[in-house]
Amino acid sequence: MKLPELFVERMNEFFQNSTVEKDGFWESFEKEPLNGVRINRTKVSESDYETILSELGNSFNKVSWCDSGFYTEMENPGKDPYYHAGVYYPQEPSAMLPAQVLNVKPGDIVLDLCAAPGGKACRIGEDLKGEGLLVANEINYDRSKALLRNIERTGIKNSIILNETPENIADKLPLFFDKVLIDAPCSGEGMFRRDPQAPKSWERFGPSTCIPIQSDILESSYRMLKPGGDMVYSTCTFCIDEDENMILDFINKHPDMKVISHNEIEGVTHNNDILPGSMRVWPHLSEGDGHFCVHLKKDGQLVKGMIDPRPEPKYRKKKEGIYTFNKSLEVMYSFFNDIYTKEAFDKLKSETKNNITMHGNGIYMIPINENYLKGLKTVKTGWFPGEIKQTAYEKIFIPSNSLPLTLDYSDIKDDSKISIDRNDERIIRYLKGETLFVSEEERNKLKKKGTVVIAVNNFPIGLGKIDNGTIKNMYPRMIYEINYCNRKQ
Repeated sequence: MKLPELFVERMNEFFQNSTVEKDGFWESFEKEPLNGVRINRTKVSESDYETILSELGNSFNKVSWCDSGFYTEMENPGKDPYYHAGVYYPQEPSAMLPAQVLNVKPGDIVLDLCAAPGGKACRIGEDLKGEGLLVANEINYDRSKALLRNIERTGIKNSIILNETPENIADKLPLFFDKVLIDAPCSGEGMFRRDPQAPKSWERFGPSTCIPIQSDILESSYRMLKPGGDMVYSTCTFCIDEDENMILDFINKHPDMKVISHNEIEGVTHNNDILPGSMRVWPHLSEGDGHFCVHLKKDGQLVKGMIDPRPEPKYRKKKEGIYTFNKSLEVMYSFFNDIYTKEAFDKLKSETKNNITMHGNGIYMIPINENYLKGLKTVKTGWFPGEIKQTAYEKIFIPSNSLPLTLDYSDIKDDSKISIDRNDERIIRYLKGETLFVSEEERNKLKKKGTVVIAVNNFPIGLGKIDNGTIKNMYPRMIYEINYCNRKQ
């Protein structure tokens, strides 16, 4: 691989003045990059990891710095039905470190500021376990759509997705977050062996382009972070001006920010002479691409959760009359009552009692006072089960494409669900949008007509309309094709 000359000169100078071992560094750029998958703990218990990995043909070779991450040799992880059911997320192993270091707990209010394509945001959503709030932001609108798809696939309900500048979020949400993750845009030196275009991009948009952007992002993040809150800053570059020196300058401006050291993690270099307490993954010393990560804490006493002095939003219930709003909810509840067990249905009604609303025809469960979101461009707000359609005769509920991915298989009535084996050719046909035909045994168990949940080995993946043993496909075929094509590239 031909590397930029200025990069080679700078790294040789770095190793001359560093205690980091140089042997093998340049040779690492000629090696094949390692790939990983992270098991979705929202859907899979730890006791089932080995079963899932075995079904994928994957070894149990764990990523040492991520408690749900594993190395993989899968060629097309975006083609497998388990991927489309949100059972796992393909992620470069080094990229698993920052969210692990942030150590999110249920109830935290968390911002992933540069979130696309969503690997770290999805991990944060898993850690929240349905409590608290994830705000995932992506400044690039096209990339925010990929972020949306990945968060929906993971099955996260308590999330807000923004398409905003860091400055505008800081203006609207000062001192709002318990924890902030910054996977900063960088010169990408750690990705040289993974992306053949990365060295050319470096020559056009090197560290000098990224440094002012990173500095501005840190300043905005500081404004959003509560006293006592935690911030993790990471990059996939070796450049100390984007990494250690960037944080040293930031701390000099904000002496109330301190570096938090972590216990030694296998495969992660902790002995950082420039910024003690910060961490690096070196491609010649670890099983991963180049990565930098540091954990910072703001002085003060953290007050957990949202302190909400703003008035409750006035939803447009009276625009068409309160009866119309209530009637719409009745139609949605009727849909769930048809497919849910009694226990699951009662729980749903309890959870949605006070925070369900409508925008247009869409029904949303929003985990935040919407007044906070005024002036912010949103891609998605909370859980979107579906929308109401008015026919010539009645109102009907149209479930969203993402709804089945948020469902628990055990919550579905036996006559309203069908689990298809991962190796059954019908599951691929379903993902391609084809009609399904059930076996005699399945036909005897399922209801004659109505909506049914399609699952792969008990992991819900989509919906269908059954009519006497024939299931009309409700899966958005384009999603399967887009993800398969993107993964191949």
